[in-house]
Amino acid sequence: MNISLSQILALVGKLDDSPGEETARERFRRFLKENVLEVGQVRDHIEDCLRNTGDQYNRALQDLVNYLGHFLEFEVTFGRYSGVSSEVGFDGLWQSPTTFQLVVEVKTTEVYAIKTASLVGYVDRLISEQRIPSWDSALGIYVVGRPDPELRQLENAIIAEKRTHQLRIISVNSLLSLAEMMNEFDVGHDDILAVLKPSGPTIDPVVDLMSRLVTRPEPPPVGPPVRPLGQGIEPAIEPPESIKTEEETYWLTPVKSTEEGTAEDCIKILVGKEKIYAFGERTPGRRHLKPGDWICFYATTKGVVGHARITSRPEKKVHPSVLQPERFPWVFGLDSVRLYLDNPIVIDSLLRSNLDAFKNRDPNKNWAWFVQSTCKVTEHDFNLLTHDKR
Repeated sequence: MNISLSQILALVGKLDDSPGEETARERFRRFLKENVLEVGQVRDHIEDCLRNTGDQYNRALQDLVNYLGHFLEFEVTFGRYSGVSSEVGFDGLWQSPTTFQLVVEVKTTEVYAIKTASLVGYVDRLISEQRIPSWDSALGIYVVGRPDPELRQLENAIIAEKRTHQLRIISVNSLLSLAEMMNEFDVGHDDILAVLKPSGPTIDPVVDLMSRLVTRPEPPPVGPPVRPLGQGIEPAIEPPESIKTEEETYWLTPVKSTEEGTAEDCIKILVGKEKIYAFGERTPGRRHLKPGDWICFYATTKGVVGHARITSRPEKKVHPSVLQPERFPWVFGLDSVRLYLDNPIVIDSLLRSNLDAFKNRDPNKNWAWFVQSTCKVTEHDFNLLTHDKR
């Protein structure tokens, strides 16, 4: 069923904590259970939440993150949207078949400092109410929609307060990746717990490693960090050559936001201002880039936000706007730059169904593989991804 999140929310009504089986929140959660059966659909709806603002989308994101717990084989208890003194204020309580439990706190992004005492307090209260046996069988976990500088402070606070055995941080994108791995590969629920339990406070690096191992023979692409913001994507290997190229070749490259800066910042500075971009040693396609090729830039969770023509082959050199030139040394020039940061091309189910890359594929199933690494696309797909903005 191709229905957008905004249409669903308009139908179910305003999400709030009103009790009853026919309230908006219960209608929304029933809709998810009955109609959203693929992780790819969950990703679409979560990205809609992150592209929009307001309580309705923040609350929908909380429910979607909890719904994602089912795909990871947890038994999920949905929390309240707003806390009250008479109830424990968790956003979600996920119980593993092993009896291990996660107490979930969903953050769209943070303007104010996150206090670890709140999540620790939720777990302590659940223990006192005997809903959780002890801290030995529980973790508190922050699921974050958009990376933000506050996350580094949160990670440092977890370490400084010696709570690395109690608290975890994971981006919603990495949580989606775990669900996709369970759905597509030989990754089970016990493997997910093995990732969560012994790791450091931030889980994303471990999930990135797992994604590279199960989806590519070598690691995912690099979007270079920039001064002073810093931005990057881990390197991945180029997929097998499957597209016949003419004189011009067309490329899609992903750029991921980090706590140091957004993907849009990276593109705005490198592509828009400097008219350059930079790849790492193992970024797929680096050796095949040539003047006259076209490249479009996918901001993770946002959509395609710009494109440009390549004017030079990658040259190994230091550029002052690239934050980590030792990691991203291969710089190439651009012209005919078009940025549409405020009006991204969303790679939704409808668009995917018209792409050559999804021929004979279900556009509602897992689709992150298409935007996880730099890849060649057909001219037809490039025009759809850029909406003929050339």
